[in-house]
Amino acid sequence: MPRLSSGVLGFPDFRGFTRALILWNLGSYFGLLILGVVARPLASEIGGILALDPALVVHHGWIWQLLTYFIIHPGAAILGTAFELLSLWFLGSLLEGGHGSRWLAELFFVSVLGAGLAAVALFFAMPGSGVVLYGCFGGIFGLLIAIGVLYADTPFMMFPFPISIKAKYLVAVYMLIALAMLFSAQKAFAFAQLGGALFGFLYIKFSPRRGFAIAGSETVYGLRNRYYRWKRRRAAKKFEVYMRKRRDN
Repeated sequence: MPRLSSGVLGFPDFRGFTRALILWNLGSYFGLLILGVVARPLASEIGGILALDPALVVHHGWIWQLLTYFIIHPGAAILGTAFELLSLWFLGSLLEGGHGSRWLAELFFVSVLGAGLAAVALFFAMPGSGVVLYGCFGGIFGLLIAIGVLYADTPFMMFPFPISIKAKYLVAVYMLIALAMLFSAQKAFAFAQLGGALFGFLYIKFSPRRGFAIAGSETVYGLRNRYYRWKRRRAAKKFEVYMRKRRDN
């Protein structure tokens, strides 16, 4: 995954949910790396519990793997992990700056879940295609599709090449690459990436403007306020009845 920049040299702000995502992944990566030196069997066991194995999800009910796999990275894949985290930094910062931390968190986790469900669905359809999945690719593809839809005409520089390309075309290139990978040995990863992109697209199309969490809290507060208003009106009516009876007496 290339590093993206909207035409401005330098790194974006390192804050909010984007920073939390990167720190979670860095902590997991180096934690398992160190644990692998001290107690390799334990590190392998933890990786096996948290990485996404569709067979374990289907046959043993390990459904937490549908979300936890994004913090697992093989120790030898340091360059791949670095590119993933750089992509999270640039894409996440751009989206978080425009839509807020809660919205970005919902988009990311919905996309991660979508990628995991796509991998499980492929395992159902083709049991021989089941492989262990790990990494942030599901969430990244959800962020990519959001960039392509919400910032379609924004020009991006694709590091390390001095090439400027509109976001919608850049995203289309990645979708085509993922489609082509469906016919390769990496079809499980590609299908999961497309699942993450699909769920990310559905989220930005059907979610409230500021996300489900804020919309839900506003609904709860609205119901509470209506209840309090009803209680006040009820108390006022009782007081009116009481005062009317006193006047009549």
